[in-house]
Formats: sequence, C-alpha cells, structure tokens
Amino acid sequence: MANITITQGASTADIAQWIATSLNAALAQSEGEIAITLPGGSTPFPILAELAKLGLPFERIVVWPGDDRIVPEDHAASNTGRIRAELEPLGAKIVALEEGITPPHFALAWLGMGNDGHIASLFPNTDPQPDAPAKVLRLTPDPLPPEAPFDRLSMTIPSLVNADALLFVARGEEKQAILEAGAKGEHDLPVARLLKAAQAPVTCFT
Repeated sequence: MANITITQGASTADIAQWIATSLNAALAQSEGEIAITLPGGSTPFPILAELAKLGLPFERIVVWPGDDRIVPEDHAASNTGRIRAELEPLGAKIVALEEGITPPHFALAWLGMGNDGHIASLFPNTDPQPDAPAKVLRLTPDPLPPEAPFDRLSMTIPSLVNADALLFVARGEEKQAILEAGAKGEHDLPVARLLKAAQAPVTCFT
C-alpha cells in the first residue's frame, strides 16, 4: 500500500497553506529554483489564488502543467494559459508541455483525478505504464470528455512520480474511495498504477 495520508474536509485556504509549507521547505533546501507540476481543470485555481497571498518567492519556482489540451494558450481549455495567467505575474516561470521534452525532478507533483481513475490525461484507454519510456505523450482520451474534446499532451507515470511529494485534491466520497482502493491495489485504474509506482509520500485532500 502506498504511503498515503487522507485529510477530509480541508478548506481551500488549508490546502494552500499545506502547499506553501511544503514549497518553503523545498526552497530552504535548494539554493536555486525548484520545479512543481500542477493539474488543470477547475480545482486548482481557487487554491492557487489563496497560495498567491502567502508570500512565496515565486521567482524561484518553475511550474509545469501535468497535462494540457492541444489548443492555443489563449483558448479557454488551455491549462498552460490559465496557469500562466495566475502565476506568471507573481514571478513564476511556466513551461509548456511538448512532445519529446524531459520534465525535471519535482519538489511537488500535484495531481488531479477523475471518477474513472484517470490522472493527468492518462485515461484508462491509454493503458499508462509505470515504466513508459516517453516522458510526455500525445494521446486521445476515449471517450473524449464533452467539456474538453481535444487531444492531449500528458506527462507519463515515470515523470509524475519523479517527485519529493505527491498531492491529490480529490473532492467527494467517490473519489476518496477510488484513491483508497487504488492505494491498496484493489483495482488497476491509472491512479492505482501511479500509486504503486510512487516512492514519495502521497497527501490527499478530499
């Protein structure tokens, strides 16, 4: 079973404070920049707005989206564009995903998860492998989510678990049950494969 800590009922401000504490600890151990990866969707942005109030030295933080829809950055569906608009004015450096790019080791890998157990854009149909040779893949979810019917670029499991700490914000009992079952190896959804491969501690706020 993965080393996973689940906290129920945390507020947006609580989660932002946890992230700030984690990043400040990582920054204290580094003389230069640290890298983090963030999820897309609607969940992270209220938390990022709270994080922006906490005085982090964002100029030392390099931010990678864990996945993105293949659309221009000014498109409403672009994770990179939304992250850039939120964090670049604070001094953070934002890296857009490309095929063939090699993500760094992350101080924190913050991941989202769907009700089908997908993480980043590693949907069940993509059969993500913990030893995938590619670091970033272009892929097509099946079925395509109707709210975002686009091909994707996604980090693979080896890139996402190359981190000092993993974070999930997965609201609701259904997602908590999927995470807990995945940590115990009770299903083979993408999140279970990632948790099996993870060596770092995993924190989940539900």
